[in-house]
Amino acid sequence: MTSAPVTPAHPPARGDVAPGSTSSLRGANQRRVLAVLQAAAGAEALSQAALARETGLAPATVSNIVRDLAAAELVETTVGAGRRGTTVRIARSAGLVAGIDIGHRHARVVVGDLTGEVLAHDRRPLGAAHPSEEGLDLVAAMLEGLVADLGRETDPGPLRSIGFGLPAPIARTSDGREVVMESAILPGWVGLDARQAAQERFATPVHVENDANLGALAEHTRGAGVGHGTMAFVKVSSGIGSGLIIGGEPFRGSLGTAGEIGHLTLDEQGPMCRCGSRGCLEAYASVGSIETLLAERLPEATFDEVVAAAADGNVVAARVFEDAGLHLGWGLAMLANLVNPSAIVVGGDLARAGDLVLDWVRVGLRRHALASVAQDTVVCASTLGDRASAIGALALAVRTVELIPAGGIG
Repeated sequence: MTSAPVTPAHPPARGDVAPGSTSSLRGANQRRVLAVLQAAAGAEALSQAALARETGLAPATVSNIVRDLAAAELVETTVGAGRRGTTVRIARSAGLVAGIDIGHRHARVVVGDLTGEVLAHDRRPLGAAHPSEEGLDLVAAMLEGLVADLGRETDPGPLRSIGFGLPAPIARTSDGREVVMESAILPGWVGLDARQAAQERFATPVHVENDANLGALAEHTRGAGVGHGTMAFVKVSSGIGSGLIIGGEPFRGSLGTAGEIGHLTLDEQGPMCRCGSRGCLEAYASVGSIETLLAERLPEATFDEVVAAAADGNVVAARVFEDAGLHLGWGLAMLANLVNPSAIVVGGDLARAGDLVLDWVRVGLRRHALASVAQDTVVCASTLGDRASAIGALALAVRTVELIPAGGIG
């Protein structure tokens, strides 16, 4: 399993180095060169001339930076002939990053290099009401096994950063905690400082994020949302959540709850939602609501079997997808009217139904959104499938990894 390039963020300089000093400038330039090399993942190595063009730095400066980074074993060079000359790429031994996605009934772990290329992955079932300690124990064992397997083939370097996705709002508090807020999907994690707990378990920097936000990051950088500066990723599985990309960057809101569209009220007298309210979008369009509606007609069917039944002409199954799609389109119309994304990418389990549900989502969007908004908003299925949140967690790890100290290397 491979992935497309990640565009790394440029982490702020840290430490006591004075801004504008020679060492501060050296560190900033080194980070700039590394960022270009990381963004070139999957492509051939870049020449030093290409690095100079991409970074805007003088060729002599690039040459010195490459020499220092090579000495630190962060890049490797190949001496060539002709116009390309020496080429440069991120060293395989420069280190690893990991992405962890914990869902309602599963845990997925991916391990990649510093360009974001996936090197190993694992997925295992997890109890729906598991306590946080059990979830952390499982993903820690999975990660340890993947890293050990990679180490048997070659020396991949240290594990430098972990992105950690959870299906719940994550609140950043003023004292630096990252607390899991109220979640009917992960009750065993509510109130936990997830970042601290994970960092203590892994002894590695951890960056925690809502799983839908990570799905949005993944689809924006390498999936169906590539080229859309303003887009939404909507994950429809046991619950419904969305992640927003605005101006090319993830948007979380003041408390980290931006995009929680699953609890938009469609009908105050509607069915009870597990959040305690009535008539929430989640009560009409989640996979759980679909399974509940079909419990009598198709009592033993899995979700994929329900999809197959609808595709084979089962009228009841087809109408349930129609109803779910219309309601989801109604909710997405509210989102589209407010945010005006150029694309809405539908992921999670529901996306496996394809156009059986998406055709009706588009109808619901047209009914309830402004005409111009409905006409110009692309609605499509995720291209990353159930890997989206894990791939987004890996992308977050790449964006946040700190390889260069404030004063630079050398």
